[in-house]
Amino acid sequence: MLEAAKAAGKSEVLEQYAADYPTGPHDKPQSMCPAFGSLRVGLRMKRTATVLCGSACCVYGLTFTSHFYGARRSVGYVPFNSETLVTGKLFEDLRDAVYDLADPERYDAVVVTNLCVPTASGVPLRLLPDEINGVRIIGIDVPGFGVPTHAEAKDVLAGAMLKYAREEAEQGPVQAPAQPQTDKPTITLLGEMFPVDPVGVNQMLDPLGLAVGPVVPTREWRELYAALDGQAVAAIHPFYTSAIREFQAAGRPVFGSAPVGHDGTAAWLDHVAKIMNVDAKTLDAAKAQILPRIAEALSKTPIKGRITLSGYEGSELIVARLLVESGAEVRYVGSACPQTKWSDPDREWLEAHGVRVNFRASLEEDIAAVEEFRPDLAIGTTPVVQHAKEKAIPSLYFTNLISARPLMGAAGAGSLAQVVNGALANKARFDRMSEFFDGVGGVSAGDAADKGFTAGVWETTPKDNPGFRKKYAKKLKRLAEPEEGIGC
Repeated sequence: MLEAAKAAGKSEVLEQYAADYPTGPHDKPQSMCPAFGSLRVGLRMKRTATVLCGSACCVYGLTFTSHFYGARRSVGYVPFNSETLVTGKLFEDLRDAVYDLADPERYDAVVVTNLCVPTASGVPLRLLPDEINGVRIIGIDVPGFGVPTHAEAKDVLAGAMLKYAREEAEQGPVQAPAQPQTDKPTITLLGEMFPVDPVGVNQMLDPLGLAVGPVVPTREWRELYAALDGQAVAAIHPFYTSAIREFQAAGRPVFGSAPVGHDGTAAWLDHVAKIMNVDAKTLDAAKAQILPRIAEALSKTPIKGRITLSGYEGSELIVARLLVESGAEVRYVGSACPQTKWSDPDREWLEAHGVRVNFRASLEEDIAAVEEFRPDLAIGTTPVVQHAKEKAIPSLYFTNLISARPLMGAAGAGSLAQVVNGALANKARFDRMSEFFDGVGGVSAGDAADKGFTAGVWETTPKDNPGFRKKYAKKLKRLAEPEEGIGC
């Protein structure tokens, strides 16, 4: 599909994706469809319509997942068949759909997303009008063979919207955001985060005479102008390459890491003060006000235990920093997102504290880390959690149980410790369950043979049949061998 897309005229966009989102040991997503990320960004924005163009099964899965995660609006779908795809009628159908949707009374923007098949077939979204009746038209390609993770797909749409908004602002006055604006210099936050965190960051910036600006991805179009108007950009999630490019084009400095833990907050405030020319006296006074509260929260709820951590949200490194500062022995951090210059501060700090950091981590590498370090707690994606639980290791799903919590300031330290310590305390329960179910549906402690056939409900004790197993293995081997003279 990649070669087909290049042949169909998509080379430029795919080359940009390859530069923005370099692949690692695997070149295909190991999580959900990447387009889920950009779909969520659009569905969370007010006065924004979303249209998908892709195979019906893909659109069904994406819309099902989006509504499962709380979407409260319809998703547009332009179907196709072989004839409309080949003849170009599909593009005409897309254009007609966009014209039908472009109602300025209802929408500020319409987002049209090509999934794998339309991208591979070269459906030219760039030929759609930039604007219809005052409604902005944003066309993006989010194929699974070009965007490695759904987290980076959020950047694809955020970057496309920032580019459009920046070009609008360069042409003249634009609408002010609906929310009242502060008269203080602002720091734009880049990356989705728990709603309490921007409030906490704002409290930390206030003693410096600064304030938090919008969080990108934004919740409405006009916030994009305010985001671009910020004096600096904090790349809380450091993989938003496309968005960062637009901020830099607008002349805004970008810096990495986040105010997590005591040391992390101190270093982050130092960086803010340097960029924003805050004097040393003001900085020291702010630190004296902020840091003791964080240190107190960390000391009240320490975390004791060995932990491995992996995920695909892009916030894995700052979570690991907070765990280390809370007293945990973190041995491994795996992120499905790539390494960037804005992730270097966290990577260097973690490595200095004995943590192995692995970018573009594959599922196999994350599971291998669990096997190698035998943690007291494994934090990871669903399959990593499943593997750990099969080994009687307490585990937590990163996306729903860790990244969906406050991480910054004193509130972040206490919140994370609560859920992590609760999981660590479950080790005895896992041991009892493992002992009770020993030999059922898995490998018995006293027998290395595969006991997977014992899973399920039986009226009698299941018995192994090694003769059948051997015969079946030979048959599979014979079927796998290609016949002489026959090629694929």
